[in-house]
Amino acid sequence: MLEISNLCAGYGHGPVVQGVSLQIARGETVALLGPNGAGKSTLLAALSGTLRERSGHAMMDGQDLIKMPTHAIVGHGVVQVPEGRRMFAPMSVEDNLRLGTVRLAGRNTATVQERFDYVYQLFPRLAERRHQLTGTLSGGEQQMVAIGRALMSLPRVLLLDEPFLGLAPMVVDEIRRTLNKLRDAGLTMVLVEQKLDIALPFTSRAYVMIKGRIALTEASVRLAARPDLGQLYFNLAKTHS
Repeated sequence: MLEISNLCAGYGHGPVVQGVSLQIARGETVALLGPNGAGKSTLLAALSGTLRERSGHAMMDGQDLIKMPTHAIVGHGVVQVPEGRRMFAPMSVEDNLRLGTVRLAGRNTATVQERFDYVYQLFPRLAERRHQLTGTLSGGEQQMVAIGRALMSLPRVLLLDEPFLGLAPMVVDEIRRTLNKLRDAGLTMVLVEQKLDIALPFTSRAYVMIKGRIALTEASVRLAARPDLGQLYFNLAKTHS
């Protein structure tokens, strides 16, 4: 479904992502793992078009996402849930969600209402707080809004950047259950995560990034069984130094 080849990306002071190549099949859940500074978020930013300094290819349905602006990438069905949520705090929950309907422009209002109904079914707490200002929500509730906003656009590929960062364990469990429903429904997802105990049970396959490059590709279940799992990043960093 999505084939990335020789992708390089950075911020003006040299490349952070260096020649990354990977493939994501339709309906697959893929983990993008690695320590801080490995280039995981930079890779997602390059795919979503929020980072301009990028080269290489990301082919989907015969079209190269790297050559598209961000709004066209969203229109193509690749949508990112950014790290830190990036809410519009003075706006209501419902208005933040409505921003995610940009891909639905030109469709009838029934389609938009169906998306609202779908998101509120996944996150009943958002339905209760639909008129509340987003800035007054808890961190976990804001993360639900961020995921819901992405889902409003009928994504074909959902890019999740550290969706559990800083959340209480009970909220983590609630959001994991929702993501499990999306996975079981066949939505293609890429999860950026540092914590292996969260990422591996959720995904079918994993890429491990070290210093801007792919250091390991492995089925999640096999990776979880590695005897050196606790020292994985350290061991890979030594090998790729």
